[in-house]
Amino acid sequence: MLALTGVTVRFGTRTALDAVSLDVADHETVCVLGPSGSGKSTLLRVVAGLQPVDSGRVLLDGADQAGVPVHRRGVGLMFQDHQLFPQHDAGGNVAFGLRMRGASRRERAARVAELLDLVGLPGAERRAVAALSGGEQQRVALARALAPSPRLLMLDEPLGQLDRGLRERLVVELRQLFGRLGTTVLAVTHDQGEAFALADRVVVMRDGRIAQSGTPLEVWQRPASEFVARFLGFDNVVAATVTGEAADTAWGKVPVPAGSAQGAARLLVRPAGVRLGDPAEGLRCTVEGRTFRGHHVAVRLRPETGPPLEAECALRDAPEVGAVIGVTFAPDEVVVLD
Repeated sequence: MLALTGVTVRFGTRTALDAVSLDVADHETVCVLGPSGSGKSTLLRVVAGLQPVDSGRVLLDGADQAGVPVHRRGVGLMFQDHQLFPQHDAGGNVAFGLRMRGASRRERAARVAELLDLVGLPGAERRAVAALSGGEQQRVALARALAPSPRLLMLDEPLGQLDRGLRERLVVELRQLFGRLGTTVLAVTHDQGEAFALADRVVVMRDGRIAQSGTPLEVWQRPASEFVARFLGFDNVVAATVTGEAADTAWGKVPVPAGSAQGAARLLVRPAGVRLGDPAEGLRCTVEGRTFRGHHVAVRLRPETGPPLEAECALRDAPEVGAVIGVTFAPDEVVVLD
């Protein structure tokens, strides 16, 4: 459906995209993640035709898009700030692209009603934009982007301005909707939870390059580098020397999965793999803090040797601040990073 080959974009002396190659299959939802300045929004603008490239190619269904204007690419765009037309009601906003394509009044009315019902706003055609909540505006913007039946739907921080509860609810609805419609989606976001809930494939960018690409489970379980691990919120990273199925670290011996790369490396221990127990066993640590995170408690630990550690456990198992405990490590939660 979509193929980017060696795409490079420069703004003066800064390279925003550095020879990026990326494929998106029919009916696939791909979410591009990355910190500010990583190039993810520039990538979206290149595909849309809003940003020319210095080198490389963009192909849609095998056709090179060089010189093809935005309105002829057959893509739908949905931005973080909705960009709804305040002078039009909800129905008028959804019908905009259809009207530009010359659809009849009857066709527009039927399609608008169908899409508003699809996004959970049945009968909202005559509602003013100013009277809509943030979540409702987001749904109208989505219906407008879907109205011309684009071959590729592109989302730029689609839920970024919504409160957390609404974001979590809408991302589930979007996933179900795209699956039902068979829509091909390319989305950019800085929110890991949003990307992992929405995507078939996650692409992590850094400094204009792709740092890792894989299914949400692959990226979460096996970050490709320390950058990816820390971007995903994993801070338990330490220098290590791997020998066999153990690694020498500042935290002492840490077991590693069988078949791990040998020699000098960086080691990630996910918080779920930091096991709390008797201070007489394992690495002695002092509990410095506890943070409630919904389904678990994040426990901040100060080891006798090495950098701080974060563990996670159930609320009933969380030790008190100031307590001294022993820590052991579960090898299935340890990753030897490239």
